[in-house]
Amino acid sequence: MLKKLFLLTALSLVANTAFPCSEDGSTGIVPENDMWISTDAKSISTIDEAEFNAVIDKVIAIYEPIISQMGGKLKVERNWTDGTVNAYASRRGGTWNVAMFGGLARHQTITSDGFALVVCHELGHHIGGAPKKASFWSTWASNEGQADWFSTAKCLRRVFRAEANSAQVLAEMNVPKVVVNTCADQFTSQEDQLICQRGAMAGMSTAKLFQALRNQTTEPKFDTPDPAVVSRTNDNHPATQCRLDTYYSGALCSIDELVDVDQDDEAIGTCYRASGDTIGARPLCWFSAK
Repeated sequence: MLKKLFLLTALSLVANTAFPCSEDGSTGIVPENDMWISTDAKSISTIDEAEFNAVIDKVIAIYEPIISQMGGKLKVERNWTDGTVNAYASRRGGTWNVAMFGGLARHQTITSDGFALVVCHELGHHIGGAPKKASFWSTWASNEGQADWFSTAKCLRRVFRAEANSAQVLAEMNVPKVVVNTCADQFTSQEDQLICQRGAMAGMSTAKLFQALRNQTTEPKFDTPDPAVVSRTNDNHPATQCRLDTYYSGALCSIDELVDVDQDDEAIGTCYRASGDTIGARPLCWFSAK
């Protein structure tokens, strides 16, 4: 009887605690890795502690009240001195956690916008909508590809529109012509075109992180989409090029960022092939419509 009670208690604790990014807790926005970038490694970083906090602040200012309306209490762990090159999302009861680490922010591939994308990705696990991770224990977490798509299609657009300085930020970037032209074809207003470009470049920053951590020699590019077509939706981390394709698609989706995604219906609030959308739809290299 005592053994049974102990087992039930343990199961209850697990059921009420969902783990970071992957449901088994082994990965964050990137697969588990042993890279460590200390605060002494400032020479390779473009983000200092003040900017680390400022980026988190501007994203959280928008989404903390939204999460509150959804019944959650957002808790952000700001681990600046921790050299871990990763980020995590988890839940325990009504507390919705996001853990950000200085090691990731200090990686040489990560720009300020790229770091904002990572914050958006972790929030996307909480509110990014369907498809969700398939898990025996929990069904709350949007899968990796959906959190990626949400980050540029919804979250970063809100953040960048609130800043209204995209032209100034982009002036310091070498935005590929294919991105400039495709964003211009997809959006009529200059503001939307600039936000599209900025989201795409944030995605490139993060994709280069994946390339580096996977020790890959092939660089992700905007004009070389992943040709893979999955037969069922992949809940785990897609390939590097596939993830860039996802960020780029989110940036190009013409559905307004204020049109919410749905937590159950993957067609609501998204660019969806079955609805006639081609540009901006989630890539087939990880997403398969039901």
